[in-house]
Amino acid sequence: MKATFAAGCFWHVEDLFRKTKGVKSTKVGYTGGNLSNPTYEEVCTDRTGHAEAVEVDYDPDEISYEELLDVFWNNHDPTSLNRQGPDVGIQYRSSIFFHDETQKQIAEKSKENMESSGKFSKKIVTEISPAPEFYKAEEYHQKYFQKHGIS
Repeated sequence: MKATFAAGCFWHVEDLFRKTKGVKSTKVGYTGGNLSNPTYEEVCTDRTGHAEAVEVDYDPDEISYEELLDVFWNNHDPTSLNRQGPDVGIQYRSSIFFHDETQKQIAEKSKENMESSGKFSKKIVTEISPAPEFYKAEEYHQKYFQKHGIS
C-alpha cells in the first residue's frame, strides 16, 4: 500500500520512514503544486505550491496506516505553518496526502486525537488532502542521509 506525507525537508522524513519496520520502500519528491515535473530549484522558489514529500510503500500486514501516522506526528512540529526548524517556505508544510477514503478518515481522526491530546500548545496546521500527482525528486535527493553516511 501507499502513503504520502510532507513534514519539512524530505531527507529527514524519508530516513525516518525508511527505517520503520513494515515500510518496503520510500521515495522523495514533490506533490500538491501547480507545475508538472517540477525541479528542486523550481520548488525552492516557493512559487510552484509543491511540498517536499515522501511516498511510502508499506505492508499493511506489518505496519498499519495509524502507525505510520504516529511516525509522522512524532517527528515534526505540526503547529508550524510552512516551516520546520530553519527551513521556511510552503514546500516545508505539514501535510497528509490520502490515497483513498479510508486513509482520509483515519488521518482526520488521528489529527483530532492529536489536537485533543494536549501534546501541542498551539493549533495543528497540518493539511489533509487527496494525494495529487507525485513527482519523484532528482536522484541525488533519494536516500540522501544514507548516501552521505548521516544515518
